[in-house]
Amino acid sequence: MLHQASPQAFRPFEVIDTRPAISVVGLGYVGAVSTACLSALGHRVVGVDLDPVKVDAIRAGRAPLHEHDLDRLLSEGCEAGLIEATDDLVRAVQDTDVTFVSVGTPTAEDGSCDLRYIRAAAQAIGQGLRVKNAYHVVVMRCSIPPGSTMGVMVPEIERASGRVAGVDFGVCFNPEFLREGVAVADFNAPPKTVIGASDDRAAAIVSRIYEPVDPAPVLTSIETAEMVKYVDNVWHAAKVTFANEIGRLCKPLEVDSHAVMDIFVRDTKLNLSPYYLKPGFAYGGSCLPKEVRAVTHLAGALGVDLPMIRNLERSNRAQIAEALEMVRRTGARRVAVLGLAFKPGTDDLRESPILEVIAALHADGVDVTAHDRAVTAETRIEAQLDYVRHAAPGLRDLAPRLAGMLRATPEAAIAGAEAVIVTHSCDAYRQAVSETGTPVIDVARLFRDRSQQPQSVSGIGW
Repeated sequence: MLHQASPQAFRPFEVIDTRPAISVVGLGYVGAVSTACLSALGHRVVGVDLDPVKVDAIRAGRAPLHEHDLDRLLSEGCEAGLIEATDDLVRAVQDTDVTFVSVGTPTAEDGSCDLRYIRAAAQAIGQGLRVKNAYHVVVMRCSIPPGSTMGVMVPEIERASGRVAGVDFGVCFNPEFLREGVAVADFNAPPKTVIGASDDRAAAIVSRIYEPVDPAPVLTSIETAEMVKYVDNVWHAAKVTFANEIGRLCKPLEVDSHAVMDIFVRDTKLNLSPYYLKPGFAYGGSCLPKEVRAVTHLAGALGVDLPMIRNLERSNRAQIAEALEMVRRTGARRVAVLGLAFKPGTDDLRESPILEVIAALHADGVDVTAHDRAVTAETRIEAQLDYVRHAAPGLRDLAPRLAGMLRATPEAAIAGAEAVIVTHSCDAYRQAVSETGTPVIDVARLFRDRSQQPQSVSGIGW
């Protein structure tokens, strides 16, 4: 299976010179648009659905739903003899080289994802593969929980077909990022093309299909591709909620919320960027915690309910609590901490989340030693302490003991420790933890490549 591969990492595989024929299962928004757009790229496409109204519409070159440019593309595809439609999935699989699965995944009664349509499609696909000798690729496009493609769909196909995934047939997860209303335009100019694949041959075939619209797809594991789809949509929901809460806060203050957000989104270095979107430790410092509290208090004084913003601090505390619990689970009575400031490259200890962890460990009777490249025994913390007197009990409690905890080198801090916490990523700390078999709680992601991460190292989010 491919794992975190770059677009050039798979071995080029000899594929047929002609464009593969594609069956598309499910003719809703995603399936109908895919059928039309794939035919526009020159593929013969067989649309499959149990709804006779949708099947008849596709056969006639009519869009079964309202979507800009869809009617035109379907009509042109039918006139060119590239589009067919049927309710017989078994036959469609036998008659094509690749099957895109875009069936519904509604919410089940308990809030989970209902996979019954996935199972039904997988069983029919397996029946089609049972009597087919040629290599076939099954491409899942539905939003499903990570692990569902290989844990639910593939076993169903293998049982029904008697074939083995990755050998007799390929499997991919290819999330769609099509916005209703501009779905055709999004297909032809995708924000990204993500392909999780079971094997190199499947990756090569699906990559070639998308080459006219995206010659450099992101190749990764199937499970990562599944999660990307969920993360994208939850992030969009978070953005909508955040903007709406800002609007509710601005209105009683008679501030133009659209003017505020128009300026906010101009910042693509911090506000709209990867900068704050890496799983790691809790936020801290002199700004973020203070401003979240201030905005929460302001909203309360105005009688405005901002659940998302109000719960940011709660979620941040949960991240601190998890780091503390990971240390406690080691049973260590002597703990080393590498990195004290709220971020690398500064000696600012104000609301540094690791100080709350250290304070709790001290309360448990644990002996703590520490190293920070910018914090020394001579670092003056009086002004910092005064600044956060009402907000940072960790710094307040540790201030008299801080100088005694510090060691001159990472190695000196680790010497004799039974567990290590690392909050800053740097070569010196990477080297230090690589040379110890002591349990390491890494909240900074020291090792970007997980295959290089020592067995003794574990993080909160990886």
